[in-house]
Amino acid sequence: MDTTKSVAKKLYDFGMLTAASLLLVISTWLFKYPNNFTFGGITGLSIVLSRAFDVPASTLNLVMNAVLLIIGVIVLGKGFAGKTLYVTILSTVGLSFMDKIYPITKPLTDEPVIELLFAVAIPAVASAILFNMDASSGGTDIVAMLLKKYTTMEIGTAIFAVDLLITLSAFFAFDFETGLYSLTGLFAKTLIMDGAIENINLCKYFTIITTNPKPICDYIHNTLHRSATIYKAEGAYSHTEKSIVLVVLKRSQAVLLRRYIKEIEPTAFMMITNSSEIIGKGFRGFN
Repeated sequence: MDTTKSVAKKLYDFGMLTAASLLLVISTWLFKYPNNFTFGGITGLSIVLSRAFDVPASTLNLVMNAVLLIIGVIVLGKGFAGKTLYVTILSTVGLSFMDKIYPITKPLTDEPVIELLFAVAIPAVASAILFNMDASSGGTDIVAMLLKKYTTMEIGTAIFAVDLLITLSAFFAFDFETGLYSLTGLFAKTLIMDGAIENINLCKYFTIITTNPKPICDYIHNTLHRSATIYKAEGAYSHTEKSIVLVVLKRSQAVLLRRYIKEIEPTAFMMITNSSEIIGKGFRGFN
């Protein structure tokens, strides 16, 4: 049974890494490259340096990613490097493949604002998925992971700090309008990524006050396959003996528990709180 779960987990991780990589390829090729949007990252830096030194952006991208990946292996460990290496290779090959099957030399539309939205939102969600799996798309994301490991900076803030200088270079490499679009994209990317990471990890924390905790705990254990903490309490006004049940659940499980309690214990008092930082068995481990 444990072997089956392990294989399923690996397949799930592989699928999520692949999906995130494809999202990065599509957004970069269709929206970022044609508009010269340079809101950070090795991709953005390679665009700027390619224009400045007349070196292919793909070559610069490969070299810089390789150097940062070696640093990531040394500092962050082989597990991080394996996932990041897979995403980096898949993204690089994907961009080369797109160049063969769908060469693009100009923006898809005459609406740069709309294209900027897609260029920001898609890779922000993809990066959030990768960071949640302790991986990255390589490049400056590795620098951000190093900052996260050794400082108290949030991952979105770390990426913003790393990418800001690259984004500002767009004002000098291209025209002022492109620079403004790039700077706007950087701000939007940081906000969207923070929100995406928080929503991916979002759980529901239940504080349940009841006089009959047994059926609730049985449902949590037997149906939801979670554990709970229970302790005795006393009503301040009625001085009635009560029990308080504490449990943390995924959002889909929270809906089931709330519905069940309303059916079998309608007088129970529930406080449900959102939390995206749950650390412990069954959730996230300590870094």
